[in-house]
Amino acid sequence: MSEQDKGVAVITGASAGIGAIYADRLARRGYDLVLVARNEERLRALADRLTRETGRKVEPFKADLGRKEDLARLEARLRDDSSITMLVNNAGIGSVASILKADIDAMEAMIFLNITALTRLTYAVAPAFAARGAGTIINISSVVGVAVEMLNGVYSASKSFVLSFGHTLQRDLADKGVRVQTVLPGATATEFWDVAGYAAQKTSSVTMSAADLVDAALAGLDQGERVTIPGLQDVEDWERWEEGRRSISPKFNNAKPSLRYGLTPASAA
Repeated sequence: MSEQDKGVAVITGASAGIGAIYADRLARRGYDLVLVARNEERLRALADRLTRETGRKVEPFKADLGRKEDLARLEARLRDDSSITMLVNNAGIGSVASILKADIDAMEAMIFLNITALTRLTYAVAPAFAARGAGTIINISSVVGVAVEMLNGVYSASKSFVLSFGHTLQRDLADKGVRVQTVLPGATATEFWDVAGYAAQKTSSVTMSAADLVDAALAGLDQGERVTIPGLQDVEDWERWEEGRRSISPKFNNAKPSLRYGLTPASAA
C-alpha cells in the first residue's frame, strides 16, 4: 500500500457535520471511503463531490444504525473486508432534556446508537485489525463525558461510556499495532443542536466549527494522542485529571470500610 493509498476508512454519521468533514479530510489524505448514514441523497452527493475532487473511491452505504438489521450489515462488512484500515465511529444522537421531560423511548434509542452500535462496530473490526497488526479506530465521545452535568444525563452517560471504552481498547490493543483515539468535542456547529432541541448553541461564541474540530482531531491523531480534546487550551489540565483518576484507582479495594463511617468491625467468625 503506497503513501497515497491508505486503504479504506469507514465513517458513520457521514452525511453531514463532523462525519462529512472527516470524509473530506481523509479522502485528501489518501483513503478510499465507505460513508454510512441514513440520508442516501446526501451520501451520494458527498461521495460524488469527493470522488471528483480527490480521485478516491467513495462508496455510499445507506444504513440506519438504530436498526439491528442495518447494523448487522455494516458489522459483516467490517469483519470481512480486508481493505478497511480505519473506522470512525461518529454516528450519534443527543438531547438537552432533563429526566423529568425526556421520552424514555427516545433515551433507549440514544443508548442503542451511542453505545450499542458503536460497541458492536468496534468489536466487528478490532479482531481483524489486530490480526493484521494495523488499523485505526476513532471514537467520537464528547466533553460531557467528563462534564456530565452539562446536558441530558443519558447523553452524558453514553459519552462517558465511549471515553471509558476507549481506555480499555487502548489497553487491549496497544501491543497489537492498533491505534485507538477518543475525541471529545465541545459545542460544535452541526445539526446535532437542531436534533437535540437547542439550535441557538450553533451560533454561540464558544461553539467551534466542525472543520476546526476535525482538523484538530486529526492533528491529535498524528501526534499520537489517545484522547483529543480540541477545545481544551492547556493539555496539562487533562493530564492532571487523568493522573488523579489513575492515582485514586488502587485505593478503592479494601477489605474494611473507611473509618469515617463509624462502623464497628464485625467480630471474627
